[in-house]
Amino acid sequence: MDKFVITGGQRLMGRVRAQGAKNAALPAFAASLLTDKPVLLHRIPAISDVTTIIAMITALGKRVDALGGGTFRIENGGRLKREAPYELVRCMRASFFVIGPLLARLGEAIIPLPGGCTIGSRPVDLHLKGLRVMGAEIEQRQGIIHATAERLQGRSIYLDYPSVGATEDLIMAATLAAGETRISNPAGEPEVLDLIAMLQKMGAQIELSDSEIRVAGVKELTGAEHEIIPDRIEAGTYLLAAGITGGAVEVEGTITNHLTALIAKLQEAGIELQIKDESITASNEERSQAVDIETMPYPGFSTDLQAPMAAFLALARGKSMIKETVFESRFAYIAELIRLGADIQTIGRTANITGVEHLNGTQVRAADIRAGAALILAGLAAEGETQIEDAGHIDRGYTDIVNKLTALGAQIERR
Repeated sequence: MDKFVITGGQRLMGRVRAQGAKNAALPAFAASLLTDKPVLLHRIPAISDVTTIIAMITALGKRVDALGGGTFRIENGGRLKREAPYELVRCMRASFFVIGPLLARLGEAIIPLPGGCTIGSRPVDLHLKGLRVMGAEIEQRQGIIHATAERLQGRSIYLDYPSVGATEDLIMAATLAAGETRISNPAGEPEVLDLIAMLQKMGAQIELSDSEIRVAGVKELTGAEHEIIPDRIEAGTYLLAAGITGGAVEVEGTITNHLTALIAKLQEAGIELQIKDESITASNEERSQAVDIETMPYPGFSTDLQAPMAAFLALARGKSMIKETVFESRFAYIAELIRLGADIQTIGRTANITGVEHLNGTQVRAADIRAGAALILAGLAAEGETQIEDAGHIDRGYTDIVNKLTALGAQIERR
């Protein structure tokens, strides 16, 4: 893999535009499997996970054309296939999204267990449990899931945890099921709502309430044109970059309501924010103050911003505490921050951070997307040179991050 080399100490200044949301784009491509009509998607981020999901649906029988400017047209490219290639599924957890659409369209899906970021077990049990409730017969042998159903049946499904992936997968499966499906305790993340909006454009009958999603199955879906929402995680990362470097960065093209928890914590830490309808500017001239965070499902503090926030707090004045409640084993990056000079102790799912005055550049390794983002933030603020190995993980979630940061004044290059 490539590595990023950063010379720290530069205050980031300027404007950056938020990419389309990674976690909305991936299920949108999977949803195109639900129809044989054309689907047009806008604001798709240029990240490697998108490349993988495009390869996935292409292997399953779709044709995908890049029209430029983040726009993709998806059409039938042949007969839809039932089996997802192992070499693609192992690369990315979100590839498991295709099981619901394939089962709904074809009555059969053969999917290897997924790969992706190494941040705990992240089981797919909730996906499979929901599909079984809808009448699917599922066998698991040697790491392969084989699911069959003559036609999925609308049922009442309770999710033991409001999993984003399971919620999205079951919604897609339910759109073509016989009868009404009710999903209780669903995830309410903006990316879930964005998928629902796209499916409704395709003719899906979906209604929302505070604690339930109701899907009335139809016989077929049509094509649609849809623009992906902005990426709140990328936007938050650049706001934190402004804070950790003592700079001033305006992130354009955002939906500020999607960042309520981060905004509150940045303000608590002393970051000055200017909030407009479609942009947020973060500026900081003094050392930030320590704050405590606890990751939770939306609208709580996002687990995907936990690692970048830890890097920011490593230089804050005082003691901070981070409690990770969403995923296990999501503190692997902390050992790398400690190599840079951070003072962090972990006990189970809690990280106690004592802010230091300086970080010092050294060689570190990115274990996953958000860990990589945290190390970039730390490297931007560190004294001297920081080398981040396995930088390819970062490319899975951030569009053109080297050029975007360079335009803001960072000294960063890919080698």
